[in-house]
Amino acid sequence: MESEDVAYDVFSRTCPSRPALDVLTGRWGMLALSALRTGPMRFNELRRRIDGVNQKMLAQSLQALERDGFVDRRAQGVFPLHVRYSLTPLGEAAAAKVQELIALVEGRMPEVLGAQRRYDERAAES
Repeated sequence: MESEDVAYDVFSRTCPSRPALDVLTGRWGMLALSALRTGPMRFNELRRRIDGVNQKMLAQSLQALERDGFVDRRAQGVFPLHVRYSLTPLGEAAAAKVQELIALVEGRMPEVLGAQRRYDERAAES
């Protein structure tokens, strides 16, 4: 039974928010959410959009996102079966935050690359 009174704490190992956060912050979950912001997509269309993801990992990520209520899966009853994925209202809200994070990282890549270079130089000196 769901209750609005429950205080969820992602820092607690037993909190049910942890698995949902894991899905959202995983590489393929984040990229799937971001890609679906442009509109509904079929599986292979999504797979082509997310360079480097294999079929199994994308399928697992989409299933987890669907289970948590972020993604809607619609099968159209034609042969062959056409399945389209889209964001739910919850998914839209999460995807907006994910997109902000992606924009931050992409926009600050010179700083990230500089920090990586300095770290690697220090590590090589050790």
